[in-house]
Amino acid sequence: MRSNNIFFVLFTFIIIGIISSCNNNNRISTDIVNNPITADGNSDTSALPKFQFETTSHDFGKIIQGEKVTYSFKFKNVGKSDMVITSASGSCGCTVPSFPKNPITPGQSGVIDVLFNSEGKKGIQNKTITVLANTQPNAVVLKIKVEILEP
Repeated sequence: MRSNNIFFVLFTFIIIGIISSCNNNNRISTDIVNNPITADGNSDTSALPKFQFETTSHDFGKIIQGEKVTYSFKFKNVGKSDMVITSASGSCGCTVPSFPKNPITPGQSGVIDVLFNSEGKKGIQNKTITVLANTQPNAVVLKIKVEILEP
């Protein structure tokens, strides 16, 4: 009986490994991740990628409660190596960002789209989007503001 349980567990891990190895579409080489930051403070960040946003804040103005509005934060990699954005997260569930999943080469531009859903909200709302990447500093905070009017 015990050998059947071991066989089942082993078989399950093999199947999971085969299934997960078939999905190689969005893998990024570790060669492009370079972290020159050291514990002693002696670091050369000149070769790292660097964000240059057109703006890091946007005011939607006044909208009616229940509306969904979007804004595109445009940026450029002005650094000297490929930029990899690892995540972008809103400060609440009403703020949903989307970001490029592939590396952004030096000189290339990109967009972080933000969808704000005003359902159930009222008054002035200030929300943030935290973007994490292989830059130094590794986090950029984008801000949106909106005034929601009840219908």
